[in-house]
Amino acid sequence: MTLATTVTPKIDDLHLFIDNAAKGLSINTEEYKEKAERTIQTNSTVEKVTEALIKIALENIDEAQPEWTFLAARIYVQELYRKAGENRHYDPAKQYGNFYELIQTLTDKGIYANNLLDKYTKEEIAELGESLQPERDLLFNYLGIYTIATRYLATDHEKNIYELPQERWMIIAMYLMQDEDKAQRTHLVTEAYWALSNLYMTVATPTLTNAGKTHGQLSSCFIDTVDDSLQSIYDSNTDIAKLSKNGGGIGVYMGKIRSRGSSIKGFKGMSSGVVPWIKQLNNTAVSVDQLGTRKGAIAIYLDVWHMDIESFLDLKLNNGDDRMRAHDIFTGVTLPDYFMEQVDKRGDWYLFDPHEVRQVMGYSLEDFYDEENGDGTWRRKYEECVASPNLTKKQVPAIAIMKRIMKSQLESGTPFMFYRDEVNRQNSNPHEGMIYCSNLCTEITQNQSPTQFLEEFVEADNTIVKKYKAGDYVVCNLSSINLGKAVPDDVLESLIKIQVRMLDSVIDINTLPIKQAQLTNQKYRAIGLGTFGWHHLLALKNIKWETDEAVTFADELYEKIAYLTIQNSMELSKEKGSYPAFEGSTWSNGAYFTNKGYTDEKWASLQAEVQENGMRNGYLMAVAPNSSTSMIAGSTASIDPIFKTFYSEEKKDFRIPTTAPDLNSYTYDVYRRSAYIVDQRWSVRQNAARQKHVDQSISFNIYVPNTIRASVLLDLHLQAWQGGIKTTYYVRSTSSDIEDCEWCES
Repeated sequence: MTLATTVTPKIDDLHLFIDNAAKGLSINTEEYKEKAERTIQTNSTVEKVTEALIKIALENIDEAQPEWTFLAARIYVQELYRKAGENRHYDPAKQYGNFYELIQTLTDKGIYANNLLDKYTKEEIAELGESLQPERDLLFNYLGIYTIATRYLATDHEKNIYELPQERWMIIAMYLMQDEDKAQRTHLVTEAYWALSNLYMTVATPTLTNAGKTHGQLSSCFIDTVDDSLQSIYDSNTDIAKLSKNGGGIGVYMGKIRSRGSSIKGFKGMSSGVVPWIKQLNNTAVSVDQLGTRKGAIAIYLDVWHMDIESFLDLKLNNGDDRMRAHDIFTGVTLPDYFMEQVDKRGDWYLFDPHEVRQVMGYSLEDFYDEENGDGTWRRKYEECVASPNLTKKQVPAIAIMKRIMKSQLESGTPFMFYRDEVNRQNSNPHEGMIYCSNLCTEITQNQSPTQFLEEFVEADNTIVKKYKAGDYVVCNLSSINLGKAVPDDVLESLIKIQVRMLDSVIDINTLPIKQAQLTNQKYRAIGLGTFGWHHLLALKNIKWETDEAVTFADELYEKIAYLTIQNSMELSKEKGSYPAFEGSTWSNGAYFTNKGYTDEKWASLQAEVQENGMRNGYLMAVAPNSSTSMIAGSTASIDPIFKTFYSEEKKDFRIPTTAPDLNSYTYDVYRRSAYIVDQRWSVRQNAARQKHVDQSISFNIYVPNTIRASVLLDLHLQAWQGGIKTTYYVRSTSSDIEDCEWCES
């Protein structure tokens, strides 16, 4: 039932409303009803009554009574029904109104794209509307329903509620499946709706926000490669501004740009290095915000042998010359094996100007990597540079650079770590290029190259034409499995089949503001199928974080996910064809499988099928941070441990008390070893186990107290590198006292 729309409800009606909302929940509502009676004032509007009921429910949430969050969520959902009913002119008691009329109305208002009405008949839309399952709104906890309602549901231009949660899931499913064969399209839409509405998976935030709407693209992140020219630097800045305006997070590789004091057109000492260009991007991040909601998000990567690396590592520090700081960008450093070896044995390291290396040596160091552990082309080229008497170089202890990295990490969380040799050894498309860096969230590793300006000319009608040779401008298309629901319900096999098709559809439907990104998207058809809810799943299975059992479980589970993802991309290739760059890839020659040690009968059979039938997608898996979408799904973020079993999310109106998902006496023992307590060496071991099966990378945060001994943090980095982990994300440090942190002192 719904509350009266104008005045305070009668006591009996209020009690009945609360009893209906509390059905099936393990909570005692008698004291709650009494407090509600005392709190709600006479002649209150329904909004005020609802607000009071939610606030009282939230006040009851603690570690012993987590289910009050669902009562608050159900009351909030009823208010959404009421507002949607008013705005769409239907009885809120029906919960959901006419689905076709919703699409027609929001299309007429310019909110929805015309595609939905152009591609689907009225009969098809009516049939899909009948498939909506309002009872699945009960799956949301309060933080989840509040997040999706305030950030993602489609409203009119005055922010009035029109779209409801199940309709958002269905619109996403319809939008992504719009170009499928009509004979199976309705079935595919309902499958995708099943996956989304049961919270078995989530799509990336841009897809969740923009699918079905007139504005915005569907991809999460991009990676640009800047060439060593004024044209490339400024073109890159313009491209990044366009992407930032549309809500994209951006990674930028600047390792090709000459260092401070380098020559320009033969004049020595003229270059000001990378820092001024980074500050320019910092200003772009601030001034070209993401759809008016937050600052742009840009991560800049630089090689650890670049002559400007020391000033680069100081960019985020809070002291020193502020003219040499860039506080609004994020930093990442690309690290070869040889550097980590020199750190480990306290050897020397040499810094070079990339422009001078090209001029004197005739090659670019960044264009090579070590093909084998301990040996390869990159280190031979590096040693040639060290030995050359014609090159300017700076000698520093490798450990001194590493100390500056760790100092910056403890103060600002960055730089992110990018282990370039391992990344390129595991690249499934090495025949098409190099991977220089990762993205803003460190989970994407795909081929990159700078776009090259060719010429500019004037045509007869005074039109000025600029010609470019497009480089590989990386695009991330993401969605993630909710491990805390999908694994216990044993739906991975059917779920991943749906996910791969949905992700592949994003590539064709998406409208990107950068042409070279569009071309790269089509060339590799890269997707990033990821996961969240790892700590949630461990708690449900009563597997403690700091155990060999957790490491083995990660290994086995992610091998299964990898198998199903590869299998379904191969099956989709049979139907729609391989990605254009398939021939020559490690998929096509079978090396992908032998490199991973996938040699048993099941894997050998899949390898043969892939070599015969191709792959629809050149890159497949990536584990993203998933902070917002995991909140919506009521699970834990990414592969991270939780911060606390009980905490509060701060919102404008009030704090939202939140507990770990499915918190009870059974799961508490696993959850109590939270992020800043759990031994991070076990986190490294888990991620090394899953990294083997993830063809791209993992957003892997390291949680430490800021009092951690430098030797312990160094050992964590060395362990990650030695374990074959490709990237690490933030070093998240806390100044508060940490109990039970024996590991960080050892």
